Amino acid sequence: MIKRTLFVLSIALLASSCDTLSNLVTSVYSEPTTAEIGSGLKSALEIGIGKGSDALSQIDGYFKSPYKILLPEEARKITAKLKNVPGFSDLENVILEKINRGAEDAAKKAKPIFVSAITEMTFSDALNILMGQSDAATQYLQQKTNEQLYQEFNPVIIESLDKFQARKVWSDAVAVYNKIPLINKANPDLGDYVTREALKGMFGMVAKEEQNIRTNVSARTSDLLRKVFAKQDKK
Repeated sequence: MIKRTLFVLSIALLASSCDTLSNLVTSVYSEPTTAEIGSGLKSALEIGIGKGSDALSQIDGYFKSPYKILLPEEARKITAKLKNVPGFSDLENVILEKINRGAEDAAKKAKPIFVSAITEMTFSDALNILMGQSDAATQYLQQKTNEQLYQEFNPVIIESLDKFQARKVWSDAVAVYNKIPLINKANPDLGDYVTREALKGMFGMVAKEEQNIRTNVSARTSDLLRKVFAKQDKK
C-alpha cells in the first residue's frame, strides 16, 4: 500500500514538473505582446549602452581601442609643419592622447543621457525596430537623439578637454601655425570635432552590442529577452 502511494505521488510530481516546464517553455517562446517587445528592446539597448559607455569611459577606452579619435586632416597638416618648432616636436601624440582622455572622461556622463532617450521609445517604434535591420535600434537612437545628445555632450567634452588642457595646447599650436605666411588659417576649436567623434564611437559600441544580442542567443540573459528576440529570429 505504501509503495503504491509513493508511486502515485511520484507520478503526480512528475506530471506537475512537466506542466511547469511546459508552461515555462510556452512563456518564453510564445508570441510576445507589444508591451513585452517594448520592454525587451529597451532592456537590450540599456545593456548595450551600459557596456559601451562603461568600456569607453575607462583609461584607454578610446585611446587604445577601435574607437580612438584621430586628428582631422587639417590638424595633421599643422602638426607636420610644426615638428621643427621648439616645443611642438611631439605635438600630434600629445594632442591625440589629450583629446582621447577628454572623450573617456566625458563618456562617464553619457549613460543616463542615452537611457533617458530610450525610455521615450514607443511600442510601435519597438516593433518596427525588432523586425528591422540588425542595427535598427542604433539607427533609431541616432536619428531621434543625436543632436540632443550633442547639446548635452559638448559642454562635457569641452570641460573634459580643458581638464586635460587639450584645447589650450591646440590653441597655442594653431596660433603659431596661423603666423606662417601663405597658409589657410586653421580653426583653433577642437570641441565640435571631438564631440562628434566621441558620439560616433559611443554609437559604434551600442551597435556592436545590439548586433551581439540579436545574433548571440547566450547574450539574451533574461526570459523576456529570449522571448522577444525569438520573434526576430523567425522573420
